[in-house]
Amino acid sequence: MQTLLTAEQLSEGIDRLARDVRQACGDGPLTVVGVLTGSVVVVSDLIRRLDGPVRLSMVWASSYRGTATRPGRLDLRLDLLPDLTGQHVLLVDDIFDSGRTLDAILADLRGRGAASVRSLVLLRKQGRAEVSIQPDFVGFDIPDLFVVGYGLDYDGAWRHLPHVATLDANDLTPGGTEPAVAPPG
Repeated sequence: MQTLLTAEQLSEGIDRLARDVRQACGDGPLTVVGVLTGSVVVVSDLIRRLDGPVRLSMVWASSYRGTATRPGRLDLRLDLLPDLTGQHVLLVDDIFDSGRTLDAILADLRGRGAASVRSLVLLRKQGRAEVSIQPDFVGFDIPDLFVVGYGLDYDGAWRHLPHVATLDANDLTPGGTEPAVAPPG
């Protein structure tokens, strides 16, 4: 496991994203919709940096199962959403990989009568998009590597890391057990 983005780089990136969002969206009310479970860390850090009124909601999406390192069938649960009529909405996800999750959720949100819908991702993998859309706000562009930490996981593990790290084949163990890894340094 190797650190790709340090905690300090992530903090600076979230500061920049918050400024960019408020510059584009203004200081009025904003409804932030996070995609569970990977976006929990970025959403919590982002909303504390957004000036002005912020509403928070979450949706659930999953395309990775167990130890898979490539997305599979997309499952969505959007029943937790409040009424978005007339709201300015910011959809926040952890990573833009194939783009199918973002594309599907954005289409649904736009059909709910929101005044505007924008998207933000912490990470965008280069060369992986299967859709024509792109996020409105991107924290970091990264190479096509499997990453964990700062909310991203491998078989439910590693979300708690304060940084983003790459996993190589030796780190991908069957059964979801976490290999012993020295802390980044």
